[in-house]
Amino acid sequence: MNSLHDLLTQGIAQLGLTIPDAAIEQLEYYVAALQKWNAAYNLTAIREPREIVIKHLLDSLTVLPHLRANTLLDVGTGAGLPGLVLAIVKPDLHVDLLDSNSKKTRFLRQMVAELGLKNVKVHHARVEQADLPPQMQVISRAFSSLSDFNLGCRHFLANEGVLLAMKGQFPQAEIDALPTDIRVLESIPLTVPFLDEARHLLVLGNA
Repeated sequence: MNSLHDLLTQGIAQLGLTIPDAAIEQLEYYVAALQKWNAAYNLTAIREPREIVIKHLLDSLTVLPHLRANTLLDVGTGAGLPGLVLAIVKPDLHVDLLDSNSKKTRFLRQMVAELGLKNVKVHHARVEQADLPPQMQVISRAFSSLSDFNLGCRHFLANEGVLLAMKGQFPQAEIDALPTDIRVLESIPLTVPFLDEARHLLVLGNA
């Protein structure tokens, strides 16, 4: 593959997504900025550009068809994954990015400004201290277990809201450990282009 542009556009095509050229350019700008800031800020352990495109951008985009509302809270977003990526390609999605690391939220605020994103708000706070309105969707790639995700983030949910947990292998043991007042509403296998690793999106809601 000749370039990161080709890698990204072919990956998007494999996902069956239609994304405007302007949004693809913004994603490429984000990759370049992530590399630049990574040297000083250690935003992500993945540093090679091809790996960033596959394991961060395309991985984030796999959940796009499965979003259920026009608002999204990304908890422990880090460098903006998946929330910032989803906000770039879906301007009508209102995204709140939450992280307790000030270096990461500084980077995110800079990206929101440079990319001119009107649909993103960045919040620097710990999960238990964040003051946010009830959410219809709360997503994370960062929580270590479903139980921790439920315990830490369920208070953000509106009545019909859901937790969206991005996982690797199907986490049966984690599902078995969930309390009885929350259940898995849906389990969606995901395929990341150019990546031979298991991915799943679990949708959790009130039992």
